Amino acid sequence: MKSNLSSMNIFIVILALAYLFISFTNSKLDDKTYKNEFINKYAVFSIIKPKNVDFAGEKVDVNSNNLWERFDKELLKNTYWQSNTMLYIKRANKYFPIIEPILKKNNIPEDFKYLAVIESGLENVTSPSGAKGFWQFLKSTAKEYNLEVNYAVDERYNLEKSTQAACDYLNEAFAKFNSWTLAAAAFNMGMNGLQKALDNQKVENYYDLHLNSETSRYVFRILAVKEILQNPQKYGFIIRKQDMYFIEKYYVVEIDSTIHNLYEFCENYSINYQQLKKYNPWLLISKLPDESRKKYFLKIPTNASN
Repeated sequence: MKSNLSSMNIFIVILALAYLFISFTNSKLDDKTYKNEFINKYAVFSIIKPKNVDFAGEKVDVNSNNLWERFDKELLKNTYWQSNTMLYIKRANKYFPIIEPILKKNNIPEDFKYLAVIESGLENVTSPSGAKGFWQFLKSTAKEYNLEVNYAVDERYNLEKSTQAACDYLNEAFAKFNSWTLAAAAFNMGMNGLQKALDNQKVENYYDLHLNSETSRYVFRILAVKEILQNPQKYGFIIRKQDMYFIEKYYVVEIDSTIHNLYEFCENYSINYQQLKKYNPWLLISKLPDESRKKYFLKIPTNASN
């Protein structure tokens, strides 16, 4: 027994020494071998220039070196920030079915759903300037386009209503500029600012304008997200259907009077407050004042376990 134990100990020591030797050897690879290993095991590919690029039916000349460089920059950023773009693709599966019919109803080209992606990543985020929601409306603009914003309710967080407000803005911008590309740029920098830039520079096309960095990139960011989300596998994104996010089932309750306590309201519908907020993020506090007897529509999850 002692003999066998001794032999086993010797064997373990030999294995340990061998492991240390191999580790030391690998850590001391000469530069040439290391370089070859790096090239063989790691690669970053440039983007093949897409053909027939357009935004809302308006062609983009990607054969122009200047325009291609600007577009390529956004394609590379979105292709190689994989986790971020993967989330775009998953969330699009959930929220595009809500956004698309509203765009269609208002005769807004479907490509504008990608504008919501670059504005917010399809999340109810708040920008440093105070813009909120999927469409990133400032408070003043939200109120101008009939969204309620106060201490209790912020309809910038209501996807259906804020999408309608975005459609109203975009139709007004298109009527002014007669270009969907310019309407998109106006959504970022404002109609007055865009008109001033067009007048001062004496051009009529977005791609000919010298603009601030954000607006100069804006349409190309939309184009890049459109290209990747329409062709995810082409850019290396492999997502199974079951991995996508999806719209969860709910029904709608019409409210035309004050709810003094939303916690108690939730109990009446066998849900909790977290679930109510998830489906109705536009509710800001734990009650819903309604002195004007306005109609509100609250989404109630069908499956209370969600």
